[in-house]
Amino acid sequence: MSLLHATILLVLVMDPLGNVPMFLAALKDVPDGRRWRVVLRELLIALAVLAAFILAGPVLLEGLNISEPALRISGGIVLFLIALKMVFPPSEEAPPGNHGEEPFIVPLAIPFVAGPSAMATVLLLVSQQPQHRLACLTALLLAWVVTAAVLIVGDLLHRVLGRRGLRAMERLMGMILTTLAVDMSLQGVRQFLEK
Repeated sequence: MSLLHATILLVLVMDPLGNVPMFLAALKDVPDGRRWRVVLRELLIALAVLAAFILAGPVLLEGLNISEPALRISGGIVLFLIALKMVFPPSEEAPPGNHGEEPFIVPLAIPFVAGPSAMATVLLLVSQQPQHRLACLTALLLAWVVTAAVLIVGDLLHRVLGRRGLRAMERLMGMILTTLAVDMSLQGVRQFLEK
């Protein structure tokens, strides 16, 4: 998988446009001057968690005796479920709040940015080419920069695009992610059948 392909996949999985309304709702009680610092802190935590999965992923997979075809198929299924939620979002519901407190780790860093699908994706990327961990870390860092840029200017994007515009962009990203998820699962099935 190329660096560009891995970066695009991670951006789609991290879903920055879909997370803008969730971040705005979770940060509504945080003073305006402090919001970008909280967003940056949560993004750094998410980056650290995903980087840890890249660095420890092969050891974890070997310890659990998980084969690459199984990881590809299960990763594809998880991505497909996430993509379905992006294309067909559930009814509007408020994100889990901290009731006036500043959010810390949950829900912004985990699961909004570094959720199960992002963790499974980085595990899959590093399992495909364990000798290219540096390339996986580079793809993660590039995707993180895109995600951070979108979430830091989330207020502006929300004003410019509005809720409907953000929803339309998220659905488009979901359609692309659906295709990638199906392809990932098919590759896993093909790899399993070739054994």
